[in-house]
Amino acid sequence: MDKNSIIGFVLIGVIFFGFTWYQSEQYKKQRAYQAQLDSAARVEYLLQAAQDSIAALSSEETAGQTVVPAARTSGKYLDSLLNSRYTAQQQFVSLGNGKLELVFTTKGAQPYTAKLNEYKTYDSTDLYLIKPGYSDYNIALFAGENINTRDMVFEVAETTDTSVVMRLPFSNGGYLEQKYILPADSYMVRNELSFVGMADLVPRKINSYDIDWNVIVPRLEKGYSNEKQYSKLDYYFSGEKKPEQIGRGGRNATESIVSRVKWFAFQQQFFSAIMTAENEFLSADFGISFYDENDPDRNLMMCSARMQSELKHDPGKVTVPYEFYFGPNHYRTLKDYDMHYEKIIPLGGNVIGLISRYIIIPTFNFLGKFIGSYGIIILILTLLVKLIISPLTLKSYKSSAKMNVIKPEIDKLNEKYPKPEDAMKKQQAMMALYQRAGISPMGGCLPMLLQLPVLYAMFRFFPASIELRQQSFLWADDLSAYDSILDLPFNIPLYGDHVSLFALLMAVSMFLYSKMTSKQMSNDPSMAGMKFMSVWLMPLMMLFICNNLSSGLSYYYLLSNLITMFQTWFARRFLVDEKKIHAQLAATEGKPLPKSKWQQRLEEAQKMQQQALKEQQKRRR
Repeated sequence: MDKNSIIGFVLIGVIFFGFTWYQSEQYKKQRAYQAQLDSAARVEYLLQAAQDSIAALSSEETAGQTVVPAARTSGKYLDSLLNSRYTAQQQFVSLGNGKLELVFTTKGAQPYTAKLNEYKTYDSTDLYLIKPGYSDYNIALFAGENINTRDMVFEVAETTDTSVVMRLPFSNGGYLEQKYILPADSYMVRNELSFVGMADLVPRKINSYDIDWNVIVPRLEKGYSNEKQYSKLDYYFSGEKKPEQIGRGGRNATESIVSRVKWFAFQQQFFSAIMTAENEFLSADFGISFYDENDPDRNLMMCSARMQSELKHDPGKVTVPYEFYFGPNHYRTLKDYDMHYEKIIPLGGNVIGLISRYIIIPTFNFLGKFIGSYGIIILILTLLVKLIISPLTLKSYKSSAKMNVIKPEIDKLNEKYPKPEDAMKKQQAMMALYQRAGISPMGGCLPMLLQLPVLYAMFRFFPASIELRQQSFLWADDLSAYDSILDLPFNIPLYGDHVSLFALLMAVSMFLYSKMTSKQMSNDPSMAGMKFMSVWLMPLMMLFICNNLSSGLSYYYLLSNLITMFQTWFARRFLVDEKKIHAQLAATEGKPLPKSKWQQRLEEAQKMQQQALKEQQKRRR
């Protein structure tokens, strides 16, 4: 490579890293600006809500007559029982099984905490998907006046080992009831919201009520970047193949939905809080915003949902069923509910998703029944993938080995046709040389094309697979997060504040393999740039990319590179007879060879090029 090429590639690298740093700074400024807009929007929303409440009290009509509010008693509400429940002391009620432990508060009759018994946070503390005070669940209803259940302390009407019933009484004898049912060995909580004897309280024209649910999701994993990257808010329309999503990649976002929604999920990297409406929500407004990495309370994101649900009028009891899922993003667990919950796991779409769902996950699950170490399972899976495509791969490596044998002949052609205008002639001579040596130039592409979907499926699977979460192997204590053999006292832009040994070894193996396979183009000036990229630039880029990614992913790429290097050595050592190839070249030298379709196209292109040059020369004259 000449001096100008080296300078060019260095400048490209500087521009690449500089642009990435600039984008990062712009993103930080954008987030700060968005936070200001969000704060202003919240203030505007509260003011509008207050105005709506006043308007509802002053203008509500039913049965063609204006409802005149009764003289207000002392207190916040017209209904004396509501006033007493507004000032009552909250209580806590617990429900639990082997998987999930829930604490409900009578203030708002809502979940107060949700603890997953079978999991721990990265620092080995109890894993609370909802921490105390981090959830706000509210039913907003007009029943003669605006009622917000978050302000009311319900009465505990009934408790069993698997259920709790809480009621909010009204002076007319009616009540609002929340019933939560937690079956044994389940992450799913059934919720029955009932309106009992409230027909004369809720005007006939009121046919809906609002549900507001805001949750602050705490950080639960080792790596902030990975956890933020794979956390988002999902929502699903009945009949669709997969849910929609906002907040992917750690971006703050809002979305207003004016059509019916079946369910939505506040999704952390490995755990989710999902709410499903059996009768569907009429509409919804969703929002998600992420906390800074240095948040003192170690919060990850704030998720909010405001849904509108249909309210049917009945003089007796109207019950609206809902379901809450507080649990892991485990593919089989979510799929068993037959609600498309499993689609929130980012396994990729179309071909990539099929590979993940029907090959990688079943293989992991099957091997996991017999092998306790996921490091060994990844090794076996890598060997299986390489074994399946080995016939094509070895054929490719055999062609590559033959290319190495005829490298002196290739160098002669490069010397014979050094000028750019002779590129077509050189290409034709190369093709003839390949044909004489029995080499298929395209033979090395097919195995690579077959491996790319698998490699990308692994790229999507490892960071999102709860199976790898907190699974240790060698020096890595969590295969779903980065491994660190050295924590740096400073942060390197794009790289991080630690040294991942698996990422480093993967980059070294990539460098060695590139050196091994690039020898045949070392004297070809047209290939010098490609050689620089494959030998130096790509390993360096992959080192920066993988340093903060799943150590299981870097480990898989390392194994894949090592096996590929072995296959290449094996093909060159045992599948290629150099003397036979030289004899074949000598026997066909000077003899006419049948032209392949590729050669015919090259000749046609060359003739067209020559004709175009002649026409240009005529015009100049």
